[in-house]
Amino acid sequence: MLPSQALLPAVVFALAALQALASNTFLAAVYEHAVILPQSTDLPVSPSHALALMNKNMDVLEGAIKEAARQGAHIIVTPEDGIYGWRFTRESIYPYLEDIPDPVVDWIPCTDPTRFGPTPVQERLSCMARNNSIYVVANIGDKKPCDSSDPSCPRDGRYQYNTDVVFDTQGKLVARYHKYNLFRSETQFNYPKEPEAVTFETPFGKLGIFTCFDILFYEPAVVLVSKMQVDTVLFPTAWMNVLPFLTAIEFHSAWAMGMRVNLLSANTHSTSKAMTGSGLFTPEGPAAYHYDSATEEGRLLLAELSTHPRLSPTYPPAINWSSHATSIKKFPGENDTFSGAVRRDIFTFSELRHKDGNCTVCQGDLCCHLVYQMSNKSEDEVYVLGAFDGLHGSLIKYHWQICSLLKCPSTNLSTCGQPVETAQTKFEMFSLSGTFGTSYVFPEVLYSGVQLAPGEFEVLRDGRLKSKHGTSKPLVTATLFGRLYEKDLPHPLRISPEVSP
Repeated sequence: MLPSQALLPAVVFALAALQALASNTFLAAVYEHAVILPQSTDLPVSPSHALALMNKNMDVLEGAIKEAARQGAHIIVTPEDGIYGWRFTRESIYPYLEDIPDPVVDWIPCTDPTRFGPTPVQERLSCMARNNSIYVVANIGDKKPCDSSDPSCPRDGRYQYNTDVVFDTQGKLVARYHKYNLFRSETQFNYPKEPEAVTFETPFGKLGIFTCFDILFYEPAVVLVSKMQVDTVLFPTAWMNVLPFLTAIEFHSAWAMGMRVNLLSANTHSTSKAMTGSGLFTPEGPAAYHYDSATEEGRLLLAELSTHPRLSPTYPPAINWSSHATSIKKFPGENDTFSGAVRRDIFTFSELRHKDGNCTVCQGDLCCHLVYQMSNKSEDEVYVLGAFDGLHGSLIKYHWQICSLLKCPSTNLSTCGQPVETAQTKFEMFSLSGTFGTSYVFPEVLYSGVQLAPGEFEVLRDGRLKSKHGTSKPLVTATLFGRLYEKDLPHPLRISPEVSP
């Protein structure tokens, strides 16, 4: 090798580093995809049949990738399950899986497609990235053979993983992540033995990646931000919206604000599954988002984001989430409370009977304080202040602390906590705080019609969630959603299915 050839990679890296330093922003894209689903079957289809279905979805994704690249995007994120859907058993998903190598192998599938056996999906994704000079993030299935020397090896002799892959502008595989927190219905996949904190450097910052249900847990989501110090998180998801606190745009925007990091969230689109809601979320709020429960169409979103949010002059300060709430006396009304269920979680509620006032509600170690003023007090709308401090989940149990100003579906107080999408009441102001026992709190404000409120609220350093100038639209909920990860119970399912005795 000539000396000049040996220096070339170093020169290229140095130029990329200079480019990153020179640019404070980058253009990011996410695509919400209406997935073309396979026929539901317990029996595996042929590999060619599986590939034909995946190519139909990749045809759509390629159109979005080309358009994003045409508009100058540096990276695009596509959804979890976006290439083959979700109607699978362990056996029936097998023809859709490929062996995905560790990125240390330095591999461009587009130019060397047979190096690791048949990998037509990785080849096509790699070529999409290479031909359009854009980073491509996709979700596919990985298969890894094992044998009796591994005591955890499943009976069928393989591990199957829900997997994210990232290809750079040359089509090189630069990241592979196996989903650690599987949702309860994902029995076609195995749990990885250990959580993977996957990061990689780009000309537009240090990036990390995880998938869907992962966002509710400490590993790997919090680790990537708090310990690995990533600038931007890539987040393929197939998120089913759950009101009042866990619609996709609501919680994902709140997570980005609470963790003070960019989050590129690409959701699948299926109205029958209540799956919609994608966005490009920042520490300051949503840069762009999409929610559509009426049509069956996909949507491409683009936004310019800060390359290194922590260095931005608008980067929000660290919050002491309990500072204000622990410094004041309880407001009246704590004794005038009732219980209500948000799904299976039993909240303590207090009705806001007046147009304005203040209120305190406590449960467990958590006291929630609210000061508010409604623009108008409608006779047919009821709002409550709610508190919850306890374990959530019927099987996987994890600890929540929640303070919420919440609209009830009707004037019947027994309905409080049930899902509601629309409201008529606007607020002149609200200020919500709580005696949280955690530094991980996510601020949510949701307007009527499942819409966000960018720029209309702020979180003060003392932990108060406050409206800035009143709400421009009727309010469904203003919520502080806290997670006490250290109080989560041990995971009951983190073993491989069909493990040999």
